[in-house]
Amino acid sequence: MNVAQAKIGDTYIVNKINLTGALERRLEMLGMTSGVKLEVLNKKNHGAVILKVRGTRFAVGREIAEAIEIGGNIDE
Repeated sequence: MNVAQAKIGDTYIVNKINLTGALERRLEMLGMTSGVKLEVLNKKNHGAVILKVRGTRFAVGREIAEAIEIGGNIDE
C-alpha cells in the first residue's frame, strides 16, 4: 500500500521510500524515514496528499505519494 491509497484520518508506519537522489534526501531531512508514523490529513482531487509527520504538516504530490510505501493502519 502507498500513501496515495491511504485513508484520510488514519495513521500508518512508513515501510520504504522508493525515490532516489535529492528528493529522497529532502524527505529524510523533513523527518520522513522508514519506521516513522505518518497521519493522512487530507487528499486533494489532483492527487496531492497532506501529511503529518513528527508533528509537522506538509503536502506531497501524487507521484511522491505513490512512491512512499506504508504498513497497515495502526489505529485499528
